[in-house]
Amino acid sequence: MDPNNSAIFEFVLTHYGEDYMYSILYILNFVFGSIAYKLGFARKLPLLKNVFVYIMLAVGTYILTIFSIFGLPITESLIIISIVLGIYRFRLHQERKRKQSI
Repeated sequence: MDPNNSAIFEFVLTHYGEDYMYSILYILNFVFGSIAYKLGFARKLPLLKNVFVYIMLAVGTYILTIFSIFGLPITESLIIISIVLGIYRFRLHQERKRKQSI
């Protein structure tokens, strides 16, 4: 795998070096994965179930970060997913507000 496929991988490598690469990519993947989960899939859950979901998300992010280390554009994909879901939720909110005012 050519690590030049991922712009964020290259950015982290050039600015922070190899020492903190995994930690930075893990945090980015977890943050954007959490945003994508919250915007697209989250339901009202009790606190304990919600904690369990985020723990499992953290475990899954570990695996995604390994793919990011190999240069796959995982972080970029999570950013795009978060943006698209954010736009969708915003438009859905606007549409519901418009229907409610009619």
